[in-house]
Amino acid sequence: MVALFFGLNLVANDSFTHIRNATAKINYAGVTFLLDPYLAPKDAYEGFVGTVNSHLRNPRLHLPFSTDEILKGVDAVVVTHTHDDHWDKAAQELIPKDMPIFVQHSEDKKLLKTQGFKNITIIFESVNFKGVELHKTGGAHGSTQMYANAGLGELLGDAMGVVFKADTHKSLYVVGDTIWTADVNKAFIKHKPEIIVLNTGYAQVLGFENESIIMGKNDVKMASELMPNSLIISVHMDAVNHAMLSRDELREFIKTESIKNAIVPNDGDKIEF
Repeated sequence: MVALFFGLNLVANDSFTHIRNATAKINYAGVTFLLDPYLAPKDAYEGFVGTVNSHLRNPRLHLPFSTDEILKGVDAVVVTHTHDDHWDKAAQELIPKDMPIFVQHSEDKKLLKTQGFKNITIIFESVNFKGVELHKTGGAHGSTQMYANAGLGELLGDAMGVVFKADTHKSLYVVGDTIWTADVNKAFIKHKPEIIVLNTGYAQVLGFENESIIMGKNDVKMASELMPNSLIISVHMDAVNHAMLSRDELREFIKTESIKNAIVPNDGDKIEF
């Protein structure tokens, strides 16, 4: 595990540990959140039907830690949406049924209740958990053309972003599975996040190979230009069959474009801030 520091303080209070794909362990204001748990062993599932490279099995990578270590000390889980690479069968089996879980809307709450979970909270706008404010943000898990396709639009569904805030702590914006939209701009303007987590694997579905259902390298550049004093953490790469942008490619792009405030962590890396 590599510890990276952001800011002038030698002793950081908060941290973001990248686990795999969009899964992370966030220690924030004394509270530990598990974000979008995707906990199955490598190659446990078939590739996503209707996506690029669906012949490949998922997850594409091993977990960097044991599931016991990942779940140790977790106070709550945040599920931005219930696609299998953000909330998989392994997570459903391993996470205690009384664990506090935050979701985006009533449909996801209903689904988790059928899976046996008992302590589910919808983030309608914002909620407070143990002194940490969780603010829901919007986005779109694909283009308007994709959502106009009835079958695909239903499959893509909804996905939220979440801003973490607490007094005297840097604000953290998990943008979530979205392309760049007006809602993303609004969240930047409203919350002025100092730490930004972008899902930048440029994942593609069949029939729309010239666009993506999440962000890519150009969105990293856009975020850097819009928020030059914030740290951008790019994740959601190399772990699922339809992610077309690799970490190595994005690192090369960041270097070529001289982007100074973006990093691409490896699985297991811990960023302290």
